[in-house]
Amino acid sequence: MLWGISFFNYADRQAIFSVFPLLAKDLNLSPTQLGLLGSAFAWVYGLCAPFAGNIVDRIRRVTAILGGLYAWSLICAATALSITFPHLVFFRAAEGLGETFYYPASMSLLSDYHGRKTRSRAMGLHQTSVYVGTIAGGFFAGFIGQYYGWRLSFVVFGGLGILLGFILARFLREPVRGAADLADAGAAPHAAAKMPLRDFLQVIGNTPTLMFLLGAFVCSNFVAMVMLTWMPKFLYDKFHLSLTMAGLTATLFAQIGSMLGSPIGGWLADRMRARMAGGRMLVQAAALLLGAPFVLLCGATQEVPILLLTLFAWGFFKGLYDANIFASAFDVVKPEARGTAAGFMNMVGWLGGGGTAPIVIGYLSEKSSLSYAISLTAIVYLAAAILLACAVRFTAKRDVERLEQAFHG
Repeated sequence: MLWGISFFNYADRQAIFSVFPLLAKDLNLSPTQLGLLGSAFAWVYGLCAPFAGNIVDRIRRVTAILGGLYAWSLICAATALSITFPHLVFFRAAEGLGETFYYPASMSLLSDYHGRKTRSRAMGLHQTSVYVGTIAGGFFAGFIGQYYGWRLSFVVFGGLGILLGFILARFLREPVRGAADLADAGAAPHAAAKMPLRDFLQVIGNTPTLMFLLGAFVCSNFVAMVMLTWMPKFLYDKFHLSLTMAGLTATLFAQIGSMLGSPIGGWLADRMRARMAGGRMLVQAAALLLGAPFVLLCGATQEVPILLLTLFAWGFFKGLYDANIFASAFDVVKPEARGTAAGFMNMVGWLGGGGTAPIVIGYLSEKSSLSYAISLTAIVYLAAAILLACAVRFTAKRDVERLEQAFHG
């Protein structure tokens, strides 16, 4: 059920990128303005994320998930009413507000069904919905836009999301917070205490592993947002693909790679976690290090077949990393603060990474070329790998053991 909701979460946000050429023509938008549409979502999504996460830690997570689904679906459908650039910015930003509740709530909920032995695999399988939703959003928005205009795609995705919410409202169930971790420790389930946001800030300061994870997420999200935002237009302009094929190609090969990488990354991380405290983070660091050369090639290649293989390889290593974004963080964060932790990660990731990437790359493409700007982001991937390697080497063992002792105590 969460997989289906997450599918629409990403299909809705991806749809606009495939119709960038139509928006540029219809509303006479510059590359920087198009980049601002991507950033407007990220800014609101990121700014509201820690507050949404803290709310999630205080209310039923099922309520937050379904409420967010209804909100972002309605806003997605309303985007079709836009007739000026400010209208588009407003609806794009508002959609970020609706979607910001989903991941803190869903990741916290999943962590209560799956303990340290299976958590990465569960979250890795859930993560495949992101890739399928991105493919569907990219392809169908491009297809509908090419034949029926860009407005109809937003109505279709928004309407289907609302329908799904009505269906799943009868079936989603709320587990006890911390149930899986308490079971791992052999303790009886009990209601977890609520953690104020100010106390969580102290948790960050006292958990250096979490700070390394936050820094790596900023870097990885920067690269991911560049690929999702600009790859359809890159293919449309450089290789002269149709709008439909540009939208499909930009998402299909990378997301298929990620669909394969994410379950493998989850399985591998669970195995490594059983051997060492920083096992999940080690898998993430290796994935980003191996993925960086393919990010470089994405912008540099001149041949479509090579580009497709490069997108697939980048997507595969991205999937290895993505499967463990929240599972790694939950290795050092208590159950009562996991919604807030996921929200805080989304804040720094989307403001520091997603909120800046579309505009930075749009600006660089005006000064040089889009190919050069995309290739340059490989450096950002390397920085993320270094941060995660530092966590594994210097801080993970202490922070993980401290949390496990709290459950046993």
